[in-house]
Amino acid sequence: MKPEVVKCDSENEFVTPERCFISETWNSSNDEMLSIARARVEPGVVTALHHLKGVTERYLITSGKGTVEAGDLPPTEVDIGDVVIIPAGIPQRITNTGETDLIFYCICTPRFSPDCYHNLEKESFTTRNGQRLALGRP
Repeated sequence: MKPEVVKCDSENEFVTPERCFISETWNSSNDEMLSIARARVEPGVVTALHHLKGVTERYLITSGKGTVEAGDLPPTEVDIGDVVIIPAGIPQRITNTGETDLIFYCICTPRFSPDCYHNLEKESFTTRNGQRLALGRP
């Protein structure tokens, strides 16, 4: 690894089945130990209950407010500057309780990969133009 500056590129934000928007800040096969993503949750939205297999996640709240649920921790209000530590395998979700977007960084060790994500909600379906689509699944 060499020194470098990686610019935030919120233009590449994408929507997830988890009901939030993600912008990958740092997730490189050259750095297996860490990944960082910017998450955005719209007002009133509750993200999907899920856990990460083999990956510890930390949320660093940078904007907005919400309520986080993680494992046996009672639902806890979070605000700008708060850090939430979620050990690997612990069920988690966050609710935006504010009137503006809730924005936080997801710092994962080792780095996040889609195969570590496990949705814990029941499979739900909707239809679009007569096609059956699964929602809430990675």
